[in-house]
Amino acid sequence: MDFEKDRGCFVCGPDNAQGMHADFTLDEQQQAAYCEMELGPSYQGWQGVVHGGITSTLLDEAGIYACRSQGVTFVTAELNVRFRKPVPVGRKVRVSAQVKERRRRIYKVVSQLTIEDEIYAEAEARVMCLDDSAR
Repeated sequence: MDFEKDRGCFVCGPDNAQGMHADFTLDEQQQAAYCEMELGPSYQGWQGVVHGGITSTLLDEAGIYACRSQGVTFVTAELNVRFRKPVPVGRKVRVSAQVKERRRRIYKVVSQLTIEDEIYAEAEARVMCLDDSAR
């Protein structure tokens, strides 16, 4: 399957009118990425709580961006999320991820969603590089 880059990603795409418009910062030295944003009521599940699917989506995207500090085209092969606390709507969150291990084209990544340095959700992912761009 060929993957074509565009600006329509639900999480980070600037051209997706319904998207989250997350703006990730890459740290190539640390093989990491992070983003800070506020999750408003349009991302609510239960009243006042961010939907777990949105939380998972952000953890997934952070993992991809951490890998993108080392290459170009990646997809998630496996994502295991642990929800520690309900994420409240309207709070500024930090989503971060770091590559912990690499074996050929498979990267092991850990990610966290925190509020004021307290972990609300975390994930481990296996991410696959789809091209020869990895450094």
